Amino acid sequence: MAISPAQCRAARALIELSQEDLARAAEVSSRTIIDFESGKRKPIKVTQAALQRALEEAGVEFTDGGQPGVRLKKKKASK
Repeated sequence: MAISPAQCRAARALIELSQEDLARAAEVSSRTIIDFESGKRKPIKVTQAALQRALEEAGVEFTDGGQPGVRLKKKKASK
């Protein structure tokens, strides 16, 4: 599943991550994120996957039901 610009914005907001911080975590330019989130251009698949991976590693889970969205990952119960 490829994430949408709205999901990227929402995911960053959920975990309070700036575009610059996401760019560093995903190893892409800030301009790539700015253009993607504003709908100016769609990144290539490998870049989009890097954005998604960085957000998931930061604690976001992407949903793909009737209404695609984002939520915080559930923490695993400690034993």
